[in-house]
Amino acid sequence: MDAQGRGRADDIDPADQWVLNPNTGEYELRLGPSAPQSGVPSPRKPRSSEAAPPARTRTEAPGRSRPETPGRAVPPPRRRRGAPEEPLPGRRGRRPGKKASKSRKVLLWTGGAMAFVLVAGAGAAYFYIEHLNDNIASVSDDGASTGGFSKDKAINILLIGTDKRTGKGNGSYGDAGSVGHADTTILLHVSKDRTNATALSIPRDLIVDVPDCPTTQEDGTQKIIPGTQQVRFNTSLGQDGRTPSCTARTVTELTGVKPDNFMVADFNAVKTLTSAVGGVEVCVGKDLDDPDSHLKLSKGVHTIEGEQALAFVRTRHAVGFGGDLSRIGLQQQFLSALMRKLKSNDTLTSPSKMLDLAEAGTKALTVDSQLDSIGKLKDLGLELGKLNTKNLTFTTVPVIDNPTEKVKATVVLNESTAPQVFDMIKNDVSFTAVKERKKKEAAAVAARLKGTKAPASEVRVRILNGGAVAGSAQETLSWLQNEEGVTKSENAGNAPAPLAKTTLEYAPDQADQARRLADLMGLSGSAMKPGESVTNDQGLPAMTLTLGKDFEGAGVSLTAPAKAPEGVQKSTADKVECAK
Repeated sequence: MDAQGRGRADDIDPADQWVLNPNTGEYELRLGPSAPQSGVPSPRKPRSSEAAPPARTRTEAPGRSRPETPGRAVPPPRRRRGAPEEPLPGRRGRRPGKKASKSRKVLLWTGGAMAFVLVAGAGAAYFYIEHLNDNIASVSDDGASTGGFSKDKAINILLIGTDKRTGKGNGSYGDAGSVGHADTTILLHVSKDRTNATALSIPRDLIVDVPDCPTTQEDGTQKIIPGTQQVRFNTSLGQDGRTPSCTARTVTELTGVKPDNFMVADFNAVKTLTSAVGGVEVCVGKDLDDPDSHLKLSKGVHTIEGEQALAFVRTRHAVGFGGDLSRIGLQQQFLSALMRKLKSNDTLTSPSKMLDLAEAGTKALTVDSQLDSIGKLKDLGLELGKLNTKNLTFTTVPVIDNPTEKVKATVVLNESTAPQVFDMIKNDVSFTAVKERKKKEAAAVAARLKGTKAPASEVRVRILNGGAVAGSAQETLSWLQNEEGVTKSENAGNAPAPLAKTTLEYAPDQADQARRLADLMGLSGSAMKPGESVTNDQGLPAMTLTLGKDFEGAGVSLTAPAKAPEGVQKSTADKVECAK
């Protein structure tokens, strides 16, 4: 029976016998015996009584020719990998007539790589998913998170790297008895529209207040660990039995941003993830030799993985000023390189690397209880995968040396710039100034804020509470009347529905009044909504100011910063920078 006829007696389409080889990424023809076949095709093996046939070619033995049977197509030889594909005569299967282009294969793997890892192999996939689920370690979020990320909102993920020396070969690094402090901490903010992201590094030696922390103990009991004032940030984990949820609460206390989820990685994560992708490329601007971290690299570009990658992210004495802030810059460079490698064709088109990544990733990370399955991690990965690395900005919490110390060992917040950085993240403002968003906001500001402003005494406005703290409408009324001269204002009670953002609706002939009120309250152009006027208690047309959930108090500006403050260090993940 020929290749086309094999299996037809059992209603098997020969096109279904083309099977993806996960080791090569190529489709191969797997032919079984003509007897009933198993559900998973496999290569045909020679019987024990006969030797394996030699590779077939088109060359015939001397003096012989291949007979031709009228009305029957002779199957061509199996195509070797890399050879041009020849169509089978009369073939009616679903197999394409020409080899898919490289760009198409890349697209297929980019969209379906994780799906391949999870569902390839039918029944085998179920057991593999269960295996990956068993790899995942999780701890309770203890109410410190939002309850998990959402696909239709901005995402805030807290990444915590501990200095715990568990795992093979890690005991020789520094303090082998460390309880596992928050040695490296990054708050990753991904915008609602997934066009940009900010990775905010938090220095381990930053002086902070660690709040009281309800934690779930290993035996399931609840324990509140008392907070401490004016201590190093890294003590928010490990110290006094603190869990990752304590670090999450400390970050919220510091930045005002509540993480959706958190992930914790130890030394092994750096080693296994870099090995899984075949190493990452980094650049150093000078020879580096640090006996403490065991890093030794010559000036130039290097591909590092495993122990060498761990040494790279741990070194601090060999770069910059030799402190933690210098090491943060090195870690940001490393993470940029890892991000580029993860999104590269070399990784996405390699089934073996994708499998290795799934294995390494699920083993290396401890996640919060809201992110404790491969399905949830896959969903998060798909959201993060929408991001372009050129719009991923790495920055660090602005700090200054601790003025109370003679020997400088810790840092404190730079109060002139840090609040602005935190506000940008809270308000989903990009550090990369994505062009389309910048144009849209600029157009709104130009159209609605530019022009004459009416005197405050002529502004007529009704104030509604649409999600702000109770009493906010009355507080704003008093402030406007007593301090800003907007005497024609009134409290109209609660809005029909809550709003996330404060808005000001006005009729076209009230634009000058709207600009005055926007100037007083610090409203952005996007908060101003041209529409209709309403009638106030005196029967006169008035504007409607609805205080949303973003309202923080009378006199507090509602305009988010449009760009990062001058002097704030930042870099983007698509650019290679050399450590100095």
